[in-house]
Amino acid sequence: MHILVTNDDGPPSPTSSPYVHSLVRELQKRGHTVSVCLPHTQRSWIGKAHMIGQTVKPLYYRPSATFDPSPSAASQAQGATYPRPSKNSKDEEWILVDGTPASCAQIGIHHFFHEKGPIDLVVSGPNYGRNTTAVFALSSGTLGGALEAAVCRKKAIALSYAFFSRNHDPTIIDAASRHSVRVIEKLYSQWPADKSVDLYSVNVPLVEGVEERKTLWAEMLQNYWGENGACFEEVEGSIGDEDEEEERIREGEEAKASSNLDSKTNGDVVDAGQTRYPHRHFKWAPRFTDVYKSVEESPPGNDGWAVKEGYTSVTPLKANFWHGATQLHGEELKLDTSDLDSQGPLSMSTLIYRPKQHFYALIAYEDPYVQPLILSALKKLFPPEAYTLLPMPDSAIPGEPVSLSKLVPDGSSPILQVTPYEAIDWDYVETHPHTCLVNSYMLRKALIRKHYLGATVEHWVAKRPDSVLATHVKSAEAFELDYAEFLDDALVEAFDLRASLERNAERQVQAGEKGKESEREWWILKPSMSDRGQGIRLFSTMEELQGIFDEWEEDMPDSDDEEEGEDGDRDGVAGEGNRGGDADASDRNDITTSHLRHFVAQPYIHPPLLLPGDNRKFHIRTYVACVGSLDVYVYRQMLALFAGKPYAAPTSPSSTAAATSTTSDPDNSGAQIDLEAHLTNTCLQRSVAEGTVRRFWDLPLDERKKEDVFEQVCAVTGEVFEAAARAMLMHFRPLANAFEVFGLDFLVDAAGTAWLLEVNAFPDFRQTGEELRGLVRGLWEDVLERAVGGFFFGGEGKGLGTGGSVGGEERLVLVRRVDLGR
Repeated sequence: MHILVTNDDGPPSPTSSPYVHSLVRELQKRGHTVSVCLPHTQRSWIGKAHMIGQTVKPLYYRPSATFDPSPSAASQAQGATYPRPSKNSKDEEWILVDGTPASCAQIGIHHFFHEKGPIDLVVSGPNYGRNTTAVFALSSGTLGGALEAAVCRKKAIALSYAFFSRNHDPTIIDAASRHSVRVIEKLYSQWPADKSVDLYSVNVPLVEGVEERKTLWAEMLQNYWGENGACFEEVEGSIGDEDEEEERIREGEEAKASSNLDSKTNGDVVDAGQTRYPHRHFKWAPRFTDVYKSVEESPPGNDGWAVKEGYTSVTPLKANFWHGATQLHGEELKLDTSDLDSQGPLSMSTLIYRPKQHFYALIAYEDPYVQPLILSALKKLFPPEAYTLLPMPDSAIPGEPVSLSKLVPDGSSPILQVTPYEAIDWDYVETHPHTCLVNSYMLRKALIRKHYLGATVEHWVAKRPDSVLATHVKSAEAFELDYAEFLDDALVEAFDLRASLERNAERQVQAGEKGKESEREWWILKPSMSDRGQGIRLFSTMEELQGIFDEWEEDMPDSDDEEEGEDGDRDGVAGEGNRGGDADASDRNDITTSHLRHFVAQPYIHPPLLLPGDNRKFHIRTYVACVGSLDVYVYRQMLALFAGKPYAAPTSPSSTAAATSTTSDPDNSGAQIDLEAHLTNTCLQRSVAEGTVRRFWDLPLDERKKEDVFEQVCAVTGEVFEAAARAMLMHFRPLANAFEVFGLDFLVDAAGTAWLLEVNAFPDFRQTGEELRGLVRGLWEDVLERAVGGFFFGGEGKGLGTGGSVGGEERLVLVRRVDLGR
C-alpha cells in the first residue's frame, strides 16, 4: 500500500529524531510504497496546530541508505538537505516543511506524491518517546499529525516508541520497527468498516524481545498534571534579546521619573518604581513525576500500564477525542507470525484491566468440540475487563494437577478452573473456598459408578419406599468378579438375579410349550467402570452369563494392573468423561482390564417406547448442572439418541443376525443377538443412519406426553442427587466452590415411564453433533451464568427462571435445592 509518513521530531537525527529512518526502511522492505513529509525541525508538544498567516516553504531531504541512531553519531552527516527538488526521478527524496505535523499531513496528502497513486494510510511517527495517557496524547504533535489525516478522511496511525534509555541500540530500534510494521499491517487489514475507528494510537516499548511480547488493545489512561501542575519555570527577564533588554532599561527609567509624582497613573503602577507584574520569562519545563505516578497507581489494562509492563498498546480513537471500538479494550491483537522464524506461538491469553469484580480463568477442557463453546460463553456473559484468560502452563503434565498458586498473583485472586478432573488442584480448591471455583466435585462416585448408583438408590428407597426412585430406577444386582471361574460364587447374594435365571432355565426346558419363550426375563450386564457403552451385554441364563465372562477372559491381556485410585477417596473420571480408555476396546464394544471386577446386572427394559413410523429404540440424554452445595438444574433442551438398527425383542427370532458385537442365544441354534438394535449409545454404532441424534422436543409425540416425560426426568434427577448428597456422604460431596455438568440417560418404556439408566461425569458432548452444536452452547452459557456469575459476582446470575429461554420457557430448570447445612 501507499503509506505517507510524517512525525513531529523532524528529519533523522541521533539527538532529536532517531527512529523514523528505521521505520521507513522496514516499510520499504515489506514492499510498501512510502512517501515522507516531515517538519524541517523539532515540533513536539504542538498538537494539531497550524501556523496561520505563515507561508510554509518546503526543503528536500535525501536520506542516507543507512542511519546510525547512537548519540556518538550526532556529528556525522547522514543525509543531505537541498532547497530545490532533484531532477533525477530515481533519487529518494523526502519533503521537509517549516510547519507543524498537522501541516505536513495536509501538504503530503494534497500537494505531493500524486505520481505514486492515492495514499492508503498515514503513519505519524515514530515519536521520540511514549504518547501514552491523556496528558501526553492531548499535546502530542505525533497524534496531531494522525488526527489531521483522519479528518482528511484517511486511515491514520500515530506511532510512538517508549524509550527507557537514550543510548539508542540499533538492534532494539530495528526490532521495534519490524514489530511496528506488523502491527500497522494488521490494523490496516482489519480496519472497521462501520467507521467506529478513525485512527489508532500505538505505543511500542523499546525493550529486548519486543517482537515476542503481546500487543494489547488498551484504553487511554485519563490522568492530569499534579496539584502544582506548572509546566513552565520562571527565568530572569534579563534573559532575552537586545530589544527586550533595551525595553527593560527604558521601563526602569520611566519608573524612576514617575516616582516624583505623588499619584498612581491609571492603576498601572502599584508602588513608585514597581510595575504590577514583575517582568519574567518562562521556559518549558514540565514535571512528569505526577504523570508517571498516575501510571504506577492505575489498574492494569490502560496504555500507560501496558507499555510499563513491556507490552505494545493499541488504542482505537475517533477524531473527536473519544475512544473508539471500546469492546476491544483488554483483548490481545493477534499478529501474523509466519514471518517470524524464531518466534514461538503467541499466548492466547492476556492480562487486562482488572476491576474489583475480576477473576482469572484457566479454560482447558481438552475437548475441541466444547472448548470454543466455553470461551464463547464467557465472552458473551462477561465484559472483557471482568476476567483474564490464563494459558495452560508449558510445564503441565497430562493427568497431573495444575498448580493454581503459580498462575495467580496471590492467594486472594479469584480464579475459575475448567479442565479435566485430573488437572484440578484439589489442595488449592480446599484452601481457597471463597476465591477458587472449579468445574467438578471431588467426590461423586455415588452417582457416576454404576454399582455405587445402585447402592445409592437402594439405601434411599429402603427408608423412603414412596420415593420416585422406587418406580423409575431398575433394581441393580451388584457383584464383584476377578476370574470367570468364580462367577457362581460372585452371585451368591444376587438373589433376585439368580431366581430370574433359574426361572428362565425352567422355561428353556419347556421351550416347546407354546408361549413360554415370550415370558423369558432378560437382563443387561454393565461393567461398573466402563464408559461409552463398552462391555454391555444381554443375557437370560447362567450359561449365557458364564459365556460372556469366559469370552472376555480369553481376550484379556496378561496383566494384573487395575485402574489406579479405584477405591481411593478422590474420583478418577469415570463415565463418559474418561477420555483415556482403550480406543480399540471402544471400537470392539469390549472392556479393558481396568473395567473388570465391579459389575451390575439389571432387568432389561422391554418394550421401549418407539416412535410412529420409526421402530428404532432411543434413549434420552439429559444434561444436568449442579451448582455449589447444592442446586440441581435440568437443561430443558434434551436429546434423543437412536439405535443403529430397528428394534426387535431379544426373545424374537427376527432379532438375530450375524454381528460383531453379539450375545449367544442357545435357543436359536447358535444365532446371535445384534446389540445395535438394543444399544443407543452412538459410540457403538456401525450403521449410523440419519437422525441418530435429534432434539427431544422435535420428536413426533403428543406434546402432553413429552411434557410428562420431562416432568418425570426432573423429579427423578432432583431425587437421585439429593439421595446421593444425604445418604452417601462418603461418596458424593458437593462443594460450595464447585459446579459440574452431568449427562443423565433415561429410557422411556412403552407405558410412558422414564427409567434412569446411568449418570455420566464429563459427558461426551461430541455425540450431539455439529447440527445441534447450538444446544450445547446454550447449556454452557446458562451454566456459567449461574455458577460463575453467582460465585464471583454474587446472587444467582440472572436468578431462578430468568436465564436463557426458548419459546418463553427457561432452558435451565431448577429441580432441587438441597440444604446440606454447609
